Amino acid sequence: MQITFLGTSSGVPTISRNVSAVTLRLPQRAELWLFDCGEGTQHQFIKSDLRISQIKKIFISHMHGDHIYGLPGLLASIGLAGKSSGIDLYGPRELKRYLKNIFESSFTRLSYPIHFHTVEEAADTKESIFEDLFFKVRCCPLNHRIPSFAYRVDEKPKPGRFNIAKAKELEIPPGPLYAQLQRGEEVILNDGRRLIGKDFIGPPRAGTSVVYCTDTVFTESAIALSKKADLLIHESTYAHSDSEMAYQRGHSTSTMAAQIAAEADVKKLILTHLSPRYALGNQLSPYDLINEAKAIFPNTQLAKDFLKIDIKKGCNSS
Repeated sequence: MQITFLGTSSGVPTISRNVSAVTLRLPQRAELWLFDCGEGTQHQFIKSDLRISQIKKIFISHMHGDHIYGLPGLLASIGLAGKSSGIDLYGPRELKRYLKNIFESSFTRLSYPIHFHTVEEAADTKESIFEDLFFKVRCCPLNHRIPSFAYRVDEKPKPGRFNIAKAKELEIPPGPLYAQLQRGEEVILNDGRRLIGKDFIGPPRAGTSVVYCTDTVFTESAIALSKKADLLIHESTYAHSDSEMAYQRGHSTSTMAAQIAAEADVKKLILTHLSPRYALGNQLSPYDLINEAKAIFPNTQLAKDFLKIDIKKGCNSS
């Protein structure tokens, strides 16, 4: 899986940071999932190597403008492209009414269906909001001024690797027989030998996991959802010295995000949703926030627009 940050600012865009939007590219399929859609997100798509026609699912954390104002325009553009078979939209129950009112007022008719999924009940019961053969998505409530939700995507365990060396040692001819053994089937060779596919397959490989967590102050629910995740994307709106402001406005400091990462025992933390008050040249800068977080959780990185993260065991970035 690959993450691309399309917006990393809090509240309003800046010269170098747009407001919240993050994409998840699924492995081995032309499919994108979008998390939040602040104003200007479709412009960020144009500047990236991503295509809006590949969006299949959109997950909205909450109903504040810097997370949803770009959604109507993006959905309309997808419709004008005429290449979507439909989009699943997950978020608070108010999301459907918000879009319905905008599309009716602007006389917009989409050329594809939108399937709305409210997340409040699943957040309370801890049930999955989506699951197929390859992925499972869960969410949890956060602590913000309005209802807000974090999302976790888990890739399910993958089959073990095929032992080609063992197959060659037993002089099994490559081709269709390899494919049958990889599927775990029984194979009878021309010389009468009977081979079982599972004897050539290694142990299952663990899938990867990512958590998207914004907007919230420090909360135990975020720790529970993030346990052992390979990558935690967490808001860091304020520096530690502005903790009082963070609590008043329902946001996290760099140290809160790091504490959640440490207590959840995640592999890597990415700080995003930075307040414009920390732009370069001000008294405090993003480098101060990253240093504060690293003092608690060393494997922390600062997000920037168009940063890409390959979610593997170790989480490499580019």
